[in-house]
Amino acid sequence: MNNPNESRDKGGTFGNKENFLVIMVMILGVFVAILNETLLNVALPKIMGEIGILPSTAQWLTTGYLLVIGVLIPVTAFLIQRFSTRTLFLTAMGVFTLGTFIAAIAPGFFVLLIGRVLQAAGTGLLFPLLTNVVFSIVPLEKRGSAMGTIGIVITFAPAIGPTVSGIIVEHFSWRMLFYSVLPIALFVIGFAYFKLKNVTETTHPKVDLPSLLLSTLGFGGIVYGFSSAGEGHGGWSSYEVLIPVTIGLVSLALFTWRQLTIEQPLLDLRTFKYNVFRMSTVIMMVVMMALFSGMMLLPLFLQNGLGYSPLEAGFIMLPGGIVMGIMSPITGRLFDRFGARWLAVVGLGLMSLTLWQFAFITVSTAYVTIMVLNTFFMLGISMLMMPVMTNALNELPRGLYPHGTAIISTLQQVAGAVGTALLVTVMTNGSRRFLENLGASSGTPDPAQQVLALTAGMKSAFLLAFALVVIAWIASFFLKRAVPPDMELKEKRIPAH
Repeated sequence: MNNPNESRDKGGTFGNKENFLVIMVMILGVFVAILNETLLNVALPKIMGEIGILPSTAQWLTTGYLLVIGVLIPVTAFLIQRFSTRTLFLTAMGVFTLGTFIAAIAPGFFVLLIGRVLQAAGTGLLFPLLTNVVFSIVPLEKRGSAMGTIGIVITFAPAIGPTVSGIIVEHFSWRMLFYSVLPIALFVIGFAYFKLKNVTETTHPKVDLPSLLLSTLGFGGIVYGFSSAGEGHGGWSSYEVLIPVTIGLVSLALFTWRQLTIEQPLLDLRTFKYNVFRMSTVIMMVVMMALFSGMMLLPLFLQNGLGYSPLEAGFIMLPGGIVMGIMSPITGRLFDRFGARWLAVVGLGLMSLTLWQFAFITVSTAYVTIMVLNTFFMLGISMLMMPVMTNALNELPRGLYPHGTAIISTLQQVAGAVGTALLVTVMTNGSRRFLENLGASSGTPDPAQQVLALTAGMKSAFLLAFALVVIAWIASFFLKRAVPPDMELKEKRIPAH
């Protein structure tokens, strides 16, 4: 196994050629997995028609995916410490590839759902593993550049997903979404088998079964409950939302208590003792909640309100995805030089300005105007996501990297589910109030009234997202540049003579 400190030379961002190969192989695997997350949304109508299922049933293909990731990510800290890099990566890619194959040949909904669950299980392991490897082998002064390279994958893949999906679904069967991913996934497995080396230390921790159960019920219940509200399965007072959220909150409280009282916690919550980590995590959660206003509500409004096709809506999102891909390595280098604070201030400022403009989009707003606004929105995200995350993890001791990565990834999933539910609820209530004020709520409103009601609902949702981002923007002024505890000790140590 390699000594992580051996990479601390001047031979490029990743230290040496071997480290570079390790990271590139893993990045390609993560890219395929994350791209797959956003491919299916555009294809759902065709899937419903071909296999004969209702929208409420089809939605489980995305809800189930998010649920598995939300449950699995908290366990990744244990898995990363228990198994070697090579074993864990090959297993995750193998599970993801098997799920992709099963989904491609699925004769019906149940088999397709099994395929999606297996894909989610592989995806949930890959990103935390990649982040932990980067922090294990890349020296502190180059982590921004390294995480910026990873940011190309994390931001570009979901941004181009709807466009790629729209093109494929318009010309081929929805099964091509899975068949097209298979060769790349198989190549990654083959390449990793021969080239991937172990770069992290294994400590063989014991798994605490009560923690595992409480984690599953806690994070799973919250993600499922809020996802149900966000997808319109029930209102906030329905049992389908209240029961899982209540079970989730109680389980999460018990899980937190247990992690703070046992010797080997499943998820080490001591990470929250570090101020920069704590504040950065809160900022990232707020941003994730607001992010869905651009990535979910905007395409919905473009298609249902402005009458654009899925392909046209996808192309509006494409320039923003390209900008994110270009900017990620640049912001990584800027982070290495200047830190996260001003990148976050400028990035959140751009997000807040564009969300304010989104709130006042009407049916007469030009296609190009919306495209430009979305591009600046994505530019803002690219300036802050990876720098803030890197800054948060930089403050932790080396032994807490797997736990810090798992905590951030888990809370992002939870924030995404909560944000989606809040924004959809605000949009729905805003539309209903508009129709009530028109006196059209009792009967079926005409198409023009429906569009105006949707526009009013979208305005409310975007204003809420704007308010959330402004809160994060104010907090970003107080971000400090993280100094790892290991480095503080070195600086305080008196040299021996």
